[in-house]
Parts: sequence; C-alpha cells; structure tokens
Amino acid sequence: MTIRALPLLACLLTLVACDDMNDQPRYDDYEESSLFSDGKALQHPPEGTVSRSGPVEIAALQTRPPMDRALLERGKERYAIFCVPCHDPAGYGNGRIPSRGFPAPPSFHSERLRNVDPRHIVDVITDGYGVMYSYAGRVPPRDRWAIAAYVKALQLSQDAPERLLSAEDRQKLAEARP
Repeated sequence: MTIRALPLLACLLTLVACDDMNDQPRYDDYEESSLFSDGKALQHPPEGTVSRSGPVEIAALQTRPPMDRALLERGKERYAIFCVPCHDPAGYGNGRIPSRGFPAPPSFHSERLRNVDPRHIVDVITDGYGVMYSYAGRVPPRDRWAIAAYVKALQLSQDAPERLLSAEDRQKLAEARP
C-alpha cells in the first residue's frame, strides 16, 4: 500500500514546490537596483545591440515597392489570412468576427477610406487604429505594402470609373442599364 502512495506523494510535493514560480522577484523600469553600479534597474542596451525594428525594417516601411502583379498576388494572399476575418473578402467590414458581436470595421469602400493614401493603410496595419490592434508583429513591412496595394485594388474593383473600362466593357454596361 505504501509503495502505491509514493508516486502520489511525489506528485503532491512537486506541485507544492512549483508555487515559488508564481512570485518571482523583478524590477520595474525606473526602480532603484543594487545590481548595477549606477543604481538603476533600467540599463542601456550593450554596444552593438540590434533593435527588432532595425534599419532594414524601417527602410522597408519607408520604401513603397513598385506596383506589379506579384505584389498584388502577395497582398491578396496576406489579406485573406489577416484581414478577411474582420473585413470580409470584398472589404465591406462584414467578416465573421463582427458577425459574432465584435465591433465592425469600417468599409474600405467608404468615401473616407477610398481617398486615403496606401501609406495610411500601412500605418494602420503597423500601429493599429480604433479597436484594431497592431499587426506589426505578424505582418512583415513588405507584406503590409502588399496588403495596402490589394485594398486599393479592391476599392477600384467595386467602384471603377467608366473611363477606365475597355470599350467592350462600357458597351456591356450600357446594355445592362435600364
């Protein structure tokens, strides 16, 4: 009987020992600390430390890639992964997430958003806006530009001016009108 109780006893002792992990000592940023000679907990990074948002990422955010088919295809793919759950495939803001009670995002086809520069879309993906949180940790800078290009293409697909249509498409449109 006592041999059977040993594994149970060992398990109980292990659980009790783990309680110390819930209360670890730590310092707040501007708290005093005896660990360092200057008495501060917050220290400058060591020489040569590279930031997560280093020069390459900053350059990618500042440099708008040239518009081409590959950029739009990548944007379509990334939009389907990251944006469709809230914005829906056509960009009207009727995705599955808002259908479950979360706040609906604005339609990309509203007058205000139709007139924004793609840079605004990149900034919103980077920093978040309203109830949308930042996707900077999930979407690399070049993909943010690709999504912005795709959103602009979506907007054009839903509200293309007649002058941009081919003669054949203008004829079909004229025939379809009452």
